[in-house]
Parts: sequence; structure tokens; C-alpha cells
Amino acid sequence: MKKSHLILFTLLLSLPIWAKAKPTPNIVFVLFDDIGYGQPPSYRKDSPFKTPNLDRLARQGMRFTDAHSAAANCTPTRYGVLTGRYPCRIGQYGVLKTYSPPIIPKTRLTVASFLKGKGYDTACIGKWHLGMNWVDGQPGKENQLPIGARMTDGPNALGFDYFYGFTHARNIGSIIEQDKVVSNVRGIENQPLMIKKALQYIEERSKEDKPFFLYFPACPPHSPIVPAEEFVGKSGIEGKKGKYADWVYQGDYMLGQIMDALEKNGQTKNTLLIATGDNGAARRSYPPLREAKSSIYEGGHREPFVARWPGKIKPGTVSHSIICLNDFFATCADILKADLPANAAEDSVSFLPDLLNKQGTPVRQAIINQASEGLAIRQGFWKYIVFRNGTRELYNLNEDISETKDVSKTNTAVVTRLEQLMQSYFDRGRSTPGPVQKKEFDLPFGKKSEKKRNKKNKDDSPNIK
Repeated sequence: MKKSHLILFTLLLSLPIWAKAKPTPNIVFVLFDDIGYGQPPSYRKDSPFKTPNLDRLARQGMRFTDAHSAAANCTPTRYGVLTGRYPCRIGQYGVLKTYSPPIIPKTRLTVASFLKGKGYDTACIGKWHLGMNWVDGQPGKENQLPIGARMTDGPNALGFDYFYGFTHARNIGSIIEQDKVVSNVRGIENQPLMIKKALQYIEERSKEDKPFFLYFPACPPHSPIVPAEEFVGKSGIEGKKGKYADWVYQGDYMLGQIMDALEKNGQTKNTLLIATGDNGAARRSYPPLREAKSSIYEGGHREPFVARWPGKIKPGTVSHSIICLNDFFATCADILKADLPANAAEDSVSFLPDLLNKQGTPVRQAIINQASEGLAIRQGFWKYIVFRNGTRELYNLNEDISETKDVSKTNTAVVTRLEQLMQSYFDRGRSTPGPVQKKEFDLPFGKKSEKKRNKKNKDDSPNIK
């Protein structure tokens, strides 16, 4: 062999060593609590609120205009985010309390356990609200757990290597680390503790050659409205409304701290960062959308949704595709080019083509949203609502985004088609292609047991004026 050929052969053998594959991206999912679609100025120019970091994220990434939570209240949406499954499949319309048992079985694959299985380090820091079992039954009170109390079947059992947070907003003072209550604090101290731990986690991960998934379910702007002293007055609004606006600002500030931490630790370029909300604002509607949290109308579940991934997502872009928070699971699998088992993420559709600006035909056939008052199915510009009391309504959102004119009587063919499609989703146990799955619940409306259960599980939002 000639010397030149030998050199070339040697270079080819060494190619895999220096031509490394592109690194697997870190994934950070920030979930605000009760943020309204019309609150960020990047979504409504005349908004009185200040969300400079969410708006900065929109400039640096992609802003979705037609993104939806699976439900119009807290617990069901979180079920959908982690499982990629509609919460109506398990009959979950209400919200959980401190001693509510877990609603996600350990046998079900979650986005956390999926990513963990793909080599990710995983953490949940913040509000859980998906139930857990307590070793001593019901230790303490509904709004305060004793230090040392232990729980099982929480985040650690569902794929999270690390958990630091609290059960739900009404018990914001009891801090849990892994499986044990470690302290009781004032509500005003909770979010500073959460973001401190999140920033610490991000810094620790920068020292490891391993991708990470951080799920950060924040409390703002959900009650209790307890802005830390350093944020009081920062919104520029006075009085009671100012306190709420300060709380909104604090939530946005925490997002900014996460963005800055990623930059400081050299992780920005290789991190997909998503910021969104679990449902509409409590008792606050923002035109042109109708109503607010807990409503099946658009104000109850249409959410701000912003994603940034440098080098992948073109800065300052906007997507008008219809997506659901459930779709996060399938998107993660698509990013990793991994197949999902037939019995996982049955209602999750990847929006990676949108992120990469490769949209073609809509990837979603339809989307289902829920509230205690009913279910809605959306296909294209048609939105069909099935209320618990038997009422049916149909809206053309292209012509009537405020849902003021019911056109069901003049579009009976559309009503029939959407009713059949919704029923097929229940019958097949999934809304995506794949093997039929077990149907746990059917369309529940009109059943006395369902009415009784939902009367017991009232929404946990406060009466904010």
C-alpha cells in the first residue's frame, strides 16, 4: 500500500472519533399556572401585564397562536402533559387535593420515564397536583403536612430522578424533596425556593455529559397571590390588581432566570425550552376569547405557547397550527427518532415539523378539550361542544373566534361528522393511528355518578376579581 493511501485509510478509520454525532438536546418545560392567553404582550399588544422574558423567548423562537391545554383546569391538564393522553379517558374532570391518591399508575409510560429510558437525567421542580399516597394515611392538615411525613407513588415513581416541590396550590407551604416533607414555609417563600433549586439543578447538569429534562410547573399567577418583596410594585400597577400583576411578573422573571442560567452554563444552544400554561386565567377573560379558566370556551384552554431551540427553530417565527400540550410527549419521541409503544401517548401528535418550519398538511386530525361543563372537539375551524346538560353548540372559529353565534342548526352534517369522530376516539381508546386500546370511560354526559363526582371535585381556583 502506498504511503498516501495508508494516510487516507488511517484518517477514515479515525473519522468516527472526531466527527461526533450531534448531541441529544436538553429539554426544559416551564408550565405557568392559570396564565391567560391575553396576558403576555407578545399575544396582546394592549396587555397591562409585564412579561418581558416570555416576550423575549418569543422573539428568539416560535410563538404558537392556536395551542391548547387538554383541560380548562389544573390536574387534568397535567395528566395530559405527562402521559400524552386525554384526561377524560380516566374520567378526570376535577382537581385533586392534598391526600388524593395518584391518578397515573406506575405501569403507564410518562414523558419523564420515556426520556429517562433514553439516557436523560429527569427532574420535576414545582407543583405536582397529580396525587400521591401517604405512608401514614393523612398526616397533618389539608394545607400543611408535618415535616418528616413520607409519601409514595409520586414523581419518583413516574420517571423523575429528582423531585422538589409541593402537592398543590392550597398546600404551597409544605415543601417535599423526593418522598419526604422537608420544611414548612410561608407561601411568599415558596417560589424563590423552587427557582433556586431549578437553577442549582441546571448548573449541576452542566457538569455532566448527559442530557437532562427539567419540568418546572410554577405557581404564578395561580393563588395564593404572594409576590416576594423584591417584586412588589414591579408591575407598575397599584392596588389589588397590582399585587396580581406583580405575581405575574414574578413568574415571568423566573423564566428569565432559567434562560439566563442556560446561557451562563453554555446550555442554550443545545436546549429546547418551552413555556406555556395549564389553562386560562382564573375569573379573568381576555377578548376576543370567550370566558376564562374552567370554561369549555376558548378562554378556558387556549394558551400562550412559546418554544426556543437555537439552530433548529427560526427566531421570531409564528405557527398557527392547532396543537395540544399532550403533544409534548410525541414531540420528544420524534426528536429522538424513537418509536412509542402502542399503549403510550395515545393522544399525542408531534409538532416537531412546526418547530423546524416544515409544516405541510395539518398533522392533527382533531383535538379534544374538556371542562367540568362538557367536552369540545376541534377540527380545522370547526369547534363542536357537547355540554353535560345535553346542549350542543357549533362554532366557526375563522368567522367567530369569540364564539357568539351557534351554527349547529345550519351545519348538521358537520355536527354529525364531529360527533362520530369524537365517539370513535373513545371507542378506539386513542385518537392517533395504532392498535385499539382499552376504553376506560365513555362520553360521560348525563350519568348521575359523573355529576356527583364532579360536584365533589370542585375547581381550586380562587374568586379573583
